[in-house]
Amino acid sequence: MKWWEEIRRGLWSENPTFRIMIGMCPTLAVTTAAINGVAMGLSTLFVLIGSSTMISALRRIIPEKVRIPCYIVVIATFVTVVDLVMAAFFSDLHRVLGLYIPLIVVNCIIMGRAEAYASRMPVPNAFLDAVGMGLGFTWALTLLGGIREFFGFGSLFGVKLTGSAFTPWVVALLPPGGFLTMGVVLGTINALTARRAAAAGSCCSAVSAKGSERG
Repeated sequence: MKWWEEIRRGLWSENPTFRIMIGMCPTLAVTTAAINGVAMGLSTLFVLIGSSTMISALRRIIPEKVRIPCYIVVIATFVTVVDLVMAAFFSDLHRVLGLYIPLIVVNCIIMGRAEAYASRMPVPNAFLDAVGMGLGFTWALTLLGGIREFFGFGSLFGVKLTGSAFTPWVVALLPPGGFLTMGVVLGTINALTARRAAAAGSCCSAVSAKGSERG
């Protein structure tokens, strides 16, 4: 498998948010603004790359019976680095994200990739998988945060995009707004995917029919 295919799986076909639908807690909780999605996504990306790479490198050394506690220790180490760096240099974002930064330790995406992929694959594959999954998680959170911020504040990344006549949709910033936005985005993605598959099927049928006529 080429390196780009490893990364592309996480970006689209196995996107943790829109395809596998794991890690929903931070996805729905912190995406009230686009910058929150970027910060949470990049934090998870860093932890994913560090933990997956290290777990892959140590996969033959870590005892089978204690592999989960060992994975948690490795993941917690990188989460601590993220937490301290954000507290020191991005204090405003750190206050907004709050408890969800330490909770990266038990994020299903990170633990799932550690158990299902990093512990079974060589370091380059684990690294590329982590990059793809992390970037996929980041763009998904940024998209959801951008939509909710636009309808809730009339802005994007803090830049005002609407005039004084705009009436904010407060519901977009509330928990129901998170579920509603997620549902609309998922529905749109599924509809586009189905249409694309139908178009591909029609093309294949047409090609087969032409081949039969020639035969």
